[in-house]
Amino acid sequence: MPVDANASIEVTTLSWVPEPAKGLVKDLRVRWALEEAGLGYRVRQVGADRPGYSNDQPFNQVPCFTDGKVQIFESGAIVQYIGEQSEALLPRDPQRRMRAIQWTYAALSSVEPSVQHRVLLERVWAEHEWAQQSKPMMDQMAKMRLQQVSDRLGDNEWLDGEGFTIGDLMMITVLRIGDRAKLLDQTPNLVAYMERGQSRPAFRQALADHFQAFEPKGEAA
Repeated sequence: MPVDANASIEVTTLSWVPEPAKGLVKDLRVRWALEEAGLGYRVRQVGADRPGYSNDQPFNQVPCFTDGKVQIFESGAIVQYIGEQSEALLPRDPQRRMRAIQWTYAALSSVEPSVQHRVLLERVWAEHEWAQQSKPMMDQMAKMRLQQVSDRLGDNEWLDGEGFTIGDLMMITVLRIGDRAKLLDQTPNLVAYMERGQSRPAFRQALADHFQAFEPKGEAA
C-alpha cells in the first residue's frame, strides 16, 4: 500500500536523522503495521524545530498518529490501535489476542530498554569513560533478555506459535536495534526470526518508504 497524500490516516516522521539512526526510527513500526493491515496513510514530516508539536507529542518525538477519529502517540499504542482494525495483526480469539498484546508490551518494556541503552553506549556516549565502564554490565543485561526471548521462541516461526501478530512486529523492530550492536551473535534463532520478519513484503515496503522520507526532494526514486 503506497503512501497516499489523500489518505485520512496521518503519521508524523522526522525530516532528518543521523545516518546510524536511519532504518530504526519508530515511525517504521507504524508504517509496517499499516502495510500489514492494508491501510493507506499520509506523512507529515517534522524537523528539529517543531513549534507546537509538543501539543501532539509531549516528548517531542515521532511518531504521532491520527485517522480523524483518534489522535495518539507512542508506537506501541499506535500499533495496537491499528491491530484492532486488522485480524492480520491482532487475532480475535481472546487468548491469542492477549498473547499478541503481551508480547508487544514485553518488547517495549522488558527487552528494548536494555538493548537501546547498550546501543547508546556504543553510538552516542562512546567518548565518555563511564560509557566504556558500563558496557560489560549492559551487555550482560541485554544478552540475558535476548536469550530469554530466544528460549521462548525456540523453533517456532512466530512468538504466538500460530501466526504473525503485532507482538512479532514490535519484537522484530527491537531486535533490529540489537542486531546493529551485534548482540544477537549467541541467538541464531532470533537472527532467523528477525530475517523472516524483514522478508515480509509489508516490511520491505515500509522500510523503503521510511528511507525515502530522508531523500532530498526531487531526487527520490
